[in-house]
Amino acid sequence: MKLKLLSSALLLYLALHVNQTKAQEMLSVEEAVQIALLNNYDIKLSKNSIELAKIDVSRGGSAIFPTVTGNISTNNSISNTNQTLSNGQTQKRNGAKNSNLVYGPVLNWQIFDGFEIYARYDQLKELEKLSESILRLTIQNTISNVVSRYFDLVQQQQQIKALRTALEISRIRLRNSQSRFQIGKAAKLEVLAASVDLNTDTTNLLRQSDVYYNTKILLNELLAREIKTEFTVADTIIIQKNLSLVEIQTAANKQNPDLQGALINQRIAELNLKQVKANRYPDISLASGYNFSKSTSQLGFASQSQSRGLYYGLTASVNVFSGFLQRKNEKSANLQIDNSRLFYERLNLNVNSQIAVLYQTYQTNIELVKLEEQNLGVAQQNLDITLEKFRLGSVAPLEFREAQRNYVDANARFTNAQYQAKLAEVNLKQIAGSLSL
Repeated sequence: MKLKLLSSALLLYLALHVNQTKAQEMLSVEEAVQIALLNNYDIKLSKNSIELAKIDVSRGGSAIFPTVTGNISTNNSISNTNQTLSNGQTQKRNGAKNSNLVYGPVLNWQIFDGFEIYARYDQLKELEKLSESILRLTIQNTISNVVSRYFDLVQQQQQIKALRTALEISRIRLRNSQSRFQIGKAAKLEVLAASVDLNTDTTNLLRQSDVYYNTKILLNELLAREIKTEFTVADTIIIQKNLSLVEIQTAANKQNPDLQGALINQRIAELNLKQVKANRYPDISLASGYNFSKSTSQLGFASQSQSRGLYYGLTASVNVFSGFLQRKNEKSANLQIDNSRLFYERLNLNVNSQIAVLYQTYQTNIELVKLEEQNLGVAQQNLDITLEKFRLGSVAPLEFREAQRNYVDANARFTNAQYQAKLAEVNLKQIAGSLSL
């Protein structure tokens, strides 16, 4: 009874899956990458960071030019005043009103600051380049994640096909055992063993199907679209088998986003030292403007006065002594440069180490693909022969089950070897900064 219920549930599950598959659209790996590049949130955030960096660059460039402001100020007072003039005359006024109005444009321009402003502007441009490097890194990571998840689905799909084949063979075995039992050529134990193996194969297929659909949800999340969007994937994993170690190392030295970012950080540290050293030079500023002023007073020598005209001036200041702070700041900036250089050298060594390991893994998995493909062919042939012998009643159930397991295991090893070889290929291209479709 339990066997019938489990088989009925599986048949209903597979029937629904077949109907859904018919209505699903085929999603190629190229289309998946294109969707991710358009929708992925990490990429959108990185693009916004670049726009912010561009705004900072324009703001830093504008600091090179003078600033012009329009000023206006007015002051009013009411006071009780008692004045004694030099000739002895006394003036007294309660509630005397006084007002003063000044307005006009003012120009301020720092014409020299030890070239600090230019170093800061160059630093902002380097920060923009750093944002672009981070975007390239984000794109490479996104493509790698999408491709890895996609081909994970492909290998799971191949495993599901093998498990379905094994399940169908288990059904044939159970029917055969039941028929043999009814005519007295088999024991009840053989029927029970076939039933247990059928249940096991059913469970394995259901579990693998569950993993498959959960992986589809994770891929939809990477594509930043409705997580329940249905689709199908390709049925083969194509591996590029001619990757060159020398070409990958050369490309990584030129294009690896992490290495490029480390070089940019080194230039940023050098520009920071220029800004610190600028404090040794004088600051020279120019100020100019045109003012109009008007004042009135109910008590005093002049009851009303007006003036207008141009004014200008130059100010200069130099740091004479800052408690040895300048020397400390320069020493700290030099250490930052040294740290950025050491970080780049360490990162470069790490990248080359990763390439060497990944390339060895890549070559090993390509050889494993060839070996496991041969093993799968042998296992398939062995299963076909054993199945035919089982139908003729010339092979024991345990031997038949062993052939069945060997086929499923060989298929799993073959698909996993393909997937691991593809992962190694993707990782090599990613670290070389050349992962694209």
